[in-house]
Order: sequence, then C-alpha cells, then structure tokens
Amino acid sequence: MIVAERKPIDEIIGFVKNCKKILLVGCNECVTVCYAGGKKEVGVLASALKMAFMKEGKELEVEEVTLERQCDHEYLEEIRNIIDQYEAVISLACGVGVQFLAEKYLTTPVFPGLNTSFMGVTEESGVWSERCQGCGQCILGQTAGICPISRCAKRLLNGPCGGSTDGKCEINKELDCAWQLIIDRLKELGRLEDYEKLIPIKDWSTERAGGPRKIVREDLKS
Repeated sequence: MIVAERKPIDEIIGFVKNCKKILLVGCNECVTVCYAGGKKEVGVLASALKMAFMKEGKELEVEEVTLERQCDHEYLEEIRNIIDQYEAVISLACGVGVQFLAEKYLTTPVFPGLNTSFMGVTEESGVWSERCQGCGQCILGQTAGICPISRCAKRLLNGPCGGSTDGKCEINKELDCAWQLIIDRLKELGRLEDYEKLIPIKDWSTERAGGPRKIVREDLKS
C-alpha cells in the first residue's frame, strides 16, 4: 500500500489562511489503512483547523467528505456539484490523488494534507516499512522475494557491500542488510546456488529515470 503521514498543521494552515470556506477530501484506501487520510483523520483535521482559526479570531467553515478513492474519475465525480462552493480543497490522499483531483477541477486550488512516503507493509500496529519503489522491472524471482532496490541503501543488484557488519547495514545498525536477508532466505529455500548468478545491469528506463510512466492495456480500453 501507499504509506503517508499528515503534514504539520502549521503548513496546512498556511495553505488556507486567507480562506473562509474549504473542503477536506479524504480517501478510503491506502491512507485510511495507515491512519493518515480516512474519515476519522478528516474529522480530526477539520477540528484542528477550526480551533486554530478561532484562536486567531477568524471563522473557517469546513466541509468534510471521504471518497472511496481519489485516483479514479468515477469517485472524483462525486464532488463535482459542490466543489465550486469552496475557496480551496485540502486532499488527504496520497500524492497521486492530490494531482488527479487538481487535474480534474482546474478552477479550485487543491492542496496536499499529507506527505506521501513510500509503498510498504504494516509490520505491526502503527509501524510501516518500505518494500517497493515501483522500478518497473521486478527481480524478486531472483532475490528470494526480497527487494534490494527498496531495501538496500545502495540499491545494489549484487551484494552485500563491504560496509555491512553482522547482517546489519552500515548506515543504521538497527537496519537489516537486505543482501544478508536475501542470502539467508535462499539458504532456507535450498537455492543458495542462485546467489552465484550475477544479476545483469538493470534497465533503469523502466523506473522514474525514464520519465513519467504509463501502462496501456488495449484490451481494457473503451
């Protein structure tokens, strides 16, 4: 899932400090799971903004709505009839949702309420960690299901580097060395001979280095 966290309240206030009526739009997908942008978080932010404005002797009218997703046209259509009533929108979606909302409604300012961090997993309640960078050329089949692109600080395709010690990364002694994890997993699977196979130079054009990416499925196009 996409993991995000709420921006500092002062930054959000800065976006709308001259407004009297705004719309807060939450997202019922990834950012709800990581407790950053669901219906509950929309309500908490609305209250915080109203209180901050009240302390300054100002009034702020805040409307709350939480869409199923902000990355699909059909769900964004749900606010078409009301969005022109507001001076600004604060989106509590990931960066994708913020941009898609802004693209769809060009005459209303749309501001982000979250900082989008990474694609990751829930390790335990309140703890999320990165697992994928969407490089477009997955090598998990060669690395025992452990991604060195997202989990190795140096993004090494053939490791470990000389800086790892006792299975820990040199940049943080509490961080597991991704390549040690890969080696250990290959051992468990009886595939240690795969470690001897060099992974070829990666085609980084499939990653962000090749510019904004797009996938087109001709069989699904209307």
